[in-house]
Amino acid sequence: MEKSTTLATQILKGVGGEGNILRLENCMTRVRLELRDESLMDLPALKALPGISGYVKQGEQHQLIAGPGRAAQVVDAMRAQMQGASSTGPAIDDAARTRAQAKARYKAPMSDALRQLANVFIPLIPAFIASGLITGIINILKRPDIVGGFATSYPNLLGLLGIFGSAVFAIMNILVGVNAARVFGGSAAMGGVMAGILSSPQLAQITLFGEPLQPGRGGVIAVLLVVMLMCWLEKKLRNLLPVSVELILNPLLTTLITGAVAIVALQPLGGWISETIAHGASLAIDKGGLLVGAVLAGTFLPLVLTGLHQGLVPIHVELVQAHGYNALFPILAMAGVGQIGASLAVLLKTRNARLKKVIKGALPVGLLGIGEPLIFGVTLPLGKPFIGACLGGAAGGAIISYFKVATVITFGISGLPLALTIVTGKVTLYLLGYLVAVIAGFLFTWFLGFNDPEE
Repeated sequence: MEKSTTLATQILKGVGGEGNILRLENCMTRVRLELRDESLMDLPALKALPGISGYVKQGEQHQLIAGPGRAAQVVDAMRAQMQGASSTGPAIDDAARTRAQAKARYKAPMSDALRQLANVFIPLIPAFIASGLITGIINILKRPDIVGGFATSYPNLLGLLGIFGSAVFAIMNILVGVNAARVFGGSAAMGGVMAGILSSPQLAQITLFGEPLQPGRGGVIAVLLVVMLMCWLEKKLRNLLPVSVELILNPLLTTLITGAVAIVALQPLGGWISETIAHGASLAIDKGGLLVGAVLAGTFLPLVLTGLHQGLVPIHVELVQAHGYNALFPILAMAGVGQIGASLAVLLKTRNARLKKVIKGALPVGLLGIGEPLIFGVTLPLGKPFIGACLGGAAGGAIISYFKVATVITFGISGLPLALTIVTGKVTLYLLGYLVAVIAGFLFTWFLGFNDPEE
């Protein structure tokens, strides 16, 4: 590993530093890089490095041949060094710097770990959005009061749309396995294999300890547990096995050991955790009514500040997998809506021209569910408006919870666009909750007041 670390340092220097790397990955024998500025690359020096036996360029990708086993070790070492140097990144504008400072100030101890967990699902957001919007379109096309007899006239078209809208959930576990392996430093293909083992229909034909196994039990929770173990084991074996046999023995031993532990222990554990989460969240929302909705929405913004909200991402996914809908997300979305009402109150009260300009620029994206500019640029720095926004969100969340409004997506879009993904018959109630959150956020902020900043 010491040789790999040295080689990683030399490669980083030869390509112009970690800031010049746009993409980094490896195959069995090669370190693969895409660069921001190729003029910074010292190709002759890279080719002459001890441990680099060749160079290939394919399109925009530079490939340094390090050998079987060694390539993965070098990339691991490069990523570790790049992560350590990430604090010296490119300059950012004042608004971005302010948001970054606020996040750092309020960040909770577990926020980094939870953010890493959320990074598993963030690449899936486009698929979630597409799935939700297609499902919303299907719900509209099935309503004879809106489109007449469209559903009976074009059943094949609706069937195809249904396949398009549900496809992401058919391969959800595989996608999560691949992404989790990338996030936790393992082989993406192996992550997909682990998820495939847990989801295989053939598990139902096998009996263990007197009980038949359940394909897909534990959903994404089980996949996360298993892939984290797989990544840890793969890294350990990479360091322990001789380079000459690591390429062959590592995937073999990783699959056999992780797969056995997964079936015997981790999948049942993941099943228990996921069932507890789904049951507990559903029970709280179904039975809690106004109070639970108010508490969830009212406390969500402080969770966002600390970064702890990242831990809710697997819960959103689990709710959709378990029930086909997500009753938690629309409640939490009201927290951002309360920001809009609070910011409108500040806009009408303030005499500060700069603050007015910030609010007018941030409100349009706030309506689309992107609340960070309003939180970090307006309500949080002023103090009391942030409280008013939380109280406004609580009022909207209470309405959403009381009427059991749910969405068909896990997460990805919020604000007004979320209305397109709300389950049939609840869209008007979602918009009612939205309106209540805006009005309540406005009134709470108006009466709480704030110290108007000087020009």
